[in-house]
Amino acid sequence: MKMNRKYAIGADVGGSHISTVLVDLQRKQIIENSHSEQKVDNKASAHEILNSWATAIKETMQHSKNDEVAGIGFAMPGPFDYKNGVALMDKSVAKYENLFGRNVGDELKELLDLPQSMPFRYLNDALAFAVGECWIGKAANYENVMAITLGTGFGSAFLTNGVPVIEGDRVPEKGYVYHIPYESGIADDYFSTRWFITEFEKRTRIVCNGVKEIADKASETAEARKLFEDFGTNIGEFLAPLLSTFDADCLVIGGNISGAYPLFAQSFEAALSGNNLSVEVVISELMESAAMTGSARLLEESFWNKLEPLVSKI
Repeated sequence: MKMNRKYAIGADVGGSHISTVLVDLQRKQIIENSHSEQKVDNKASAHEILNSWATAIKETMQHSKNDEVAGIGFAMPGPFDYKNGVALMDKSVAKYENLFGRNVGDELKELLDLPQSMPFRYLNDALAFAVGECWIGKAANYENVMAITLGTGFGSAFLTNGVPVIEGDRVPEKGYVYHIPYESGIADDYFSTRWFITEFEKRTRIVCNGVKEIADKASETAEARKLFEDFGTNIGEFLAPLLSTFDADCLVIGGNISGAYPLFAQSFEAALSGNNLSVEVVISELMESAAMTGSARLLEESFWNKLEPLVSKI
């Protein structure tokens, strides 16, 4: 990175929006007021989707000069060719399928009138969240960190000294845990929003739209409190062997469900203690900003040199 290129843009691509910020790589800070967000229809044409992304990036770029920007990093949901920047979402994923087979970087550079030589780098969104937390978040001073995101799906990542670990005996393949068999399905079925909604309806016959709605009932409804307690116990028992094998000294929890942590903290931490685990549990304060700062860090050359060999394996 040339000395004058001290900034990078971090982009977090969600299912219904894109968020971007400008990050000062040297100071490890988000530039004030540089945040931009655009709603995105993930069923729209490739042209419409990429135009929405370009609009957000353009708004954030206005907070710097082009020759100060080292490049753009993307926190991107899979399936995606993270090495080459090619979208691999198809109809089975039910979002962004119209981007299938397209090199999003090449097309965005054209839309933004950027030189083809400007680096665009990509990382799985859960990994980018973890990188951000280990760089400027609460996990910055720990050696072995597991990060999970609890929301629509169950994301996970393992990092040692801030660098993702995606292979070897200490972690599941690619650091993914969502697909590990659990009860009558897989972990993703039980540690995500849909479990709360279906389980609460099963227990109470009350239909809720999300975890916050159920959490709001906890002060007056014993069934809601019990639901969160059961969730805490279940996920604690599930995570304990993974944390132990990795020798984790910190667990970072993000995603929308983390907002309800006080409701399942006691049963969760009891499950960890019951497995003789002493792990620092921290709740993300950066939240979505973690994925944006983590993706921006891909433009820090010393970090990218450690990460690049792994990207083609994600």
